[in-house]
Order: sequence, then C-alpha cells, then structure tokens
Amino acid sequence: MGAGASAGATRDPRRQRSGSGAAGWARRRAGATGQALERLFGGPARTRVILLFGAVLALNSADTATVGASATQLRQGLHISNADVGLLVAVTAVVVAIFSIPFGVLADRAHRIGVLSTTVALWGVVMLVSASVSSFDQLLLARVALGATTAASGPAVASLVGDLFPADERGKIYGYILAGELLGAGVGFVVTGDVASLSWRAAFVILALPTFVLAVALSRLPEPARGGASRLAPGARRVLGRREAQARRRAEGVRAGETLGRATPEDTGGGPTDAQELARQRGITADPRLVLRSDPRRMGLWRTVRYVLAVRTNLVIIASGACGYFFLTGVETFGVEFAKGQYHVAQIVANLLLLVVGGGAVLGVLVGGRLGDELVHRGRLSGRILVPAVAAIATTVLFIPALITHGIFTALPYLTVAGFALAAQNPPLDAARLDIMPPLLWGRAEGVRSFLRTGVQALAPLAFGGLSDLVGLRVTFGIMLVPFLGSGVILLRALRTYPTDVATAAASAAAGRNGLAPVGGAPGPAGPAR
Repeated sequence: MGAGASAGATRDPRRQRSGSGAAGWARRRAGATGQALERLFGGPARTRVILLFGAVLALNSADTATVGASATQLRQGLHISNADVGLLVAVTAVVVAIFSIPFGVLADRAHRIGVLSTTVALWGVVMLVSASVSSFDQLLLARVALGATTAASGPAVASLVGDLFPADERGKIYGYILAGELLGAGVGFVVTGDVASLSWRAAFVILALPTFVLAVALSRLPEPARGGASRLAPGARRVLGRREAQARRRAEGVRAGETLGRATPEDTGGGPTDAQELARQRGITADPRLVLRSDPRRMGLWRTVRYVLAVRTNLVIIASGACGYFFLTGVETFGVEFAKGQYHVAQIVANLLLLVVGGGAVLGVLVGGRLGDELVHRGRLSGRILVPAVAAIATTVLFIPALITHGIFTALPYLTVAGFALAAQNPPLDAARLDIMPPLLWGRAEGVRSFLRTGVQALAPLAFGGLSDLVGLRVTFGIMLVPFLGSGVILLRALRTYPTDVATAAASAAAGRNGLAPVGGAPGPAGPAR
C-alpha cells in the first residue's frame, strides 16, 4: 500500500503539471485571441461593445436557424407540416414587427442598455419554455412571447452604434457586429441543428443557456451619452457613461469658450457624419420640407412615422431590405431541407454545406462594410448605396447555377460567393440609414423600418413552406429569387435621392446644435441648408 501510495504521489504531480500546462496553454491562446481582436477592433472598450452587440444579434439569428435546422424533427415530434414550421418563424416575425415601434420609442428616450439586457434575459426564459412544450399550439404561444422580447435588439443596437462609434467607420463596425449575426445562424444550423437530430428540445435548451451570461455582461455596460460624447476612439479602454461623458463635454466646451445656454451636442445628436460633411463640401442643399425645426424627442408617434417614411432614401432602403430579408428568411428556415433534397446528402453534410456558405457570408459583411466606408472616404458620396445594389443583383445571378445543379461540389463555389454578396449588402446600408436620419430619431426610425421589413419578412416562411408543399423547394427557391432581384433594382433609385437626404439630416442636426429649435413643435420648413 505504501508503494502504491508513493507511486500515486509521484503520478499526481505529473498529472497536475500536465493539467496546469494545458490550462496555461488555453489561457495563453485566449489572451492571444483577445489581443488580436483588440488590434482588429481598435482597443479593449470597442472590442467589448462589438462582441456583446454581435452576440445579441447572434442569438436572434441562431433561434431562427435552429427552427429551420430542426424542421424534420419538429414535423415528426409534433406531427406538423412544412407550412406549420414556416408559421412558427412567421409568428415570431409578426410579433417583432408589432413591438419594434414601441421599442424604437424606448431606444430614443429610455436607458437603452437596461432595456437590452432585460429583454435578452427574457429570451432565455422563453427559450427554456419552448423546450418544455407538449404541443404545436404551446410552441406557437412561446414563439409569440419570443418575438415580443427580441424586438428590442434592432432599435437599441442601431441607436447605440450611432452614439458609440465615429461616423467614418460605421460600415466597418456594422460589418463586425453583423458577422456575429451570421455566426449565430451558423451555430443554429450546425451545432444546435446537429443536436436537434437527437432532440429538438435539447437544441432549444442549449440555445437558451448563453442568454443569461450575455444579459449580465450587457448590464455592466454604462449607458452612453447621446450625440457622440461617449464615442469610442481607437485605443479607448472603457466606455464613458452618460453623466461622465456629458461632464467632460461641458468642461471642454467651457475651455473652448462656447456660449452657455445653447443646445449641446449631447442634447442634439453631435456633429455631421462623413457623408454629411461630403455633401456640405459639394454644396448639396437640403429638402426644406424635411428639415426639422423642433426637438425630435417631442414628436408624437404618428408624426414620427410620417417623417421617417417621407425620407425617400429610407423608404427605398426599407423596401429593398424587405425583399432581401424575405428571401434570406426562407433560406434560414428551409435551407437545410433544400440542401438535403437537392444534393442528396445527410443532414450533417447539409449543415456543413451551409456552414461553408456562412463563412463566405461572414467575409461578405466584413468586406461590404469596409468597401462602403472606403468609397465615401474617396469622395463617392453614394458609396454606401452602390455597394449593396451591385451585391444584390450579383447574388441573384450566382444563386441560379446552384439551383440547377444536383452536385454539391459543383454548387459549392456558387453558393459561397452568393453568400458573400448577399451579406455584403447589410453593413453599408445600416451605416447609410444613420446618415439620412437625425440622430435623435435613430431608435424610432429603426423601429419603423423593423416594423415594415419584418412584417413582409414574416410572410416568407409561410410562402416558402406553403409553396414548397405544392411544387417542391427547388422550384420555390427559384421563384423567390425574383423579389430578391427586385431588392437590388430598387436600390438603384436611392443613388439619386441619397445625397439630398444626407444633406437634410445634417441640416436638421445643425439646427438643433445652433439652438434654432423650440422644443415641442412639428417638423416644418427651415429653408435651404447652409
């Protein structure tokens, strides 16, 4: 026994040293990865914000993708059809649309970090409930509750990105954040999708667990000041809270000799964006009918909706996004089913195929955002519109060969490049939306856009599912490419309206900064922008 104990004693230190070595290697790798991300994103504070916002969108897309990847198991377990699977996704989208505008109002008026962290925690609760249901009707009700909580993410993230990051790199920043959305879809397809092949309930549980950690991490972010006082320059080590940032801005203003009593940037939305400055240099005049002469925060809901939809470029972006997301939602919901039938592969291979396509999409959001920013830097004012217009048309062309062939290796290059082009549209468009809206309307403008876009998007699962039950998924995907092509054609019109709308948003923000606006009035003529 003594010898055995002695031998055990000699083995334990080796085992301990080995464990310490593995743990040390893991810590070193994690540290190296963190440093690489900080170099890429521009410092620890920016890295923290980008990763958290990306994780919020990732959870949302992972949920939609999980429903699609679990379609076979849901049909068998709950005895439902493809149309019923589509209904599960559609109901969530409808409820998101309904709640987007109220959450948009909160994003412009309330503590955004608090709203976001609370709703993320509620996601997790609802996902756990989804895993415990015993009937299709119960799952449908759970999806209604899920839509009500996920609606907060779009308006809150849009408003926070505008306040936290400089205008000249918002396309790039949106690319990083939207990469999280695509990675979440990949997790939904591959990780939880493979788990769903064993149990769709386990897939929902796995998806629920990270939400609580994310909610706690979000709650520790300070609420930034509106208008850019908390803006994170490259190298920033922490996010300045609202009060601290405003105190610093006031101190800087007094040192610079600013006139006290006038509206401050944190009250009115900060300075012009890069596109707005370029419009000013080129002498592009604002639309006098849309220059705000009142505090946007005091505008009623119906007046806000009318104003947001009166901005022509915004209306075009909403219509284009609705067409694009209509097709994308169908792909997320029925992509695995399509790949299994079209290329005659098992579910695990279909999941891996979509993961490869998702890799192309991640590269697309990273390149698309940077390219839109770069075109503006080089003087192409409408660069953030041109990139998505070309990408949408290219996506349609590239999907056609993949629908014709039955060979997975033949289709893979087309699908990967199509995924790249499809995803490249979103970051520059998201940055462009901030250029054409006064900053104090960012949350509500995103709420209106989400309401209309998601309302159309909600029809996609029903349309894909119902039509596929009649003519099959291959024909359905071909038919649904038509509205996607329309999204690119529609965007070409925005190339003409975007410069004027950029100048108009700059004029509205400048009117507020110069103290021209009495609080509480309606939008009205203000004359040509200077």
